[in-house]
Amino acid sequence: MIDETWTGLVADGGESFPILKSTTQFEGKVWTIRTDVLDFDGRVIERDIVVHPGAVAVLAIDAQDRVLLIRQYRHPLGMYIFEPPAGLLDVAGEPPLVTAQRELAEESGYQADSWHTLVDFLNSPGGSSEAIRVYLARELHQLAGGRPQTGEAEEAFLPRVWVELDEAKNLVLSGAVSGPTAVAGILAAWAARENGWVNLRSCDEPWLMRSALLNANRVPLNFNKKDLA
Repeated sequence: MIDETWTGLVADGGESFPILKSTTQFEGKVWTIRTDVLDFDGRVIERDIVVHPGAVAVLAIDAQDRVLLIRQYRHPLGMYIFEPPAGLLDVAGEPPLVTAQRELAEESGYQADSWHTLVDFLNSPGGSSEAIRVYLARELHQLAGGRPQTGEAEEAFLPRVWVELDEAKNLVLSGAVSGPTAVAGILAAWAARENGWVNLRSCDEPWLMRSALLNANRVPLNFNKKDLA
């Protein structure tokens, strides 16, 4: 009987298996689907993966501990969902924090004076390389001219709502709100507040997972690597 007990460090990472051949099956506007043939400990296998640019989201909380959520249509689901402001890392050379600050302004009309790294997660690691970082934004103030009308279609009209953090946590646990950035961000913020906000990471915290994905060719090649450490 094989002993499957892990005795090492509990942290994501480790070596990858050699890719013998990689074939692009689809190349879209945002992500690519490819088939990799790899040597998995002497066994040749095939795996389809979605090569994704990654994304950021912003869990914005006001002075009353209310969370900002926007209602947005998501075509793959065929419905509207409530989620924090978010956006793809689709501007070459733009640091993730700058992307987050821009998305908060564009999707909500707010800016923040206080920024922290709240939580990092891999959205669908069984089939996609999408890595997401959720920032915590506080000390909020509205833009003088309101939300800039920069989006189209799904982003042209983004109704927002302020939800008290305890209520937002209950909405997640009840299944009423189930988008990944909302679930991860709200639960992480609730836990951080319970701990007195003392263990928050810097907004400039190195994003080691995204750097590893870039180095492993798991991010589209048209995106710049220079400022993602």
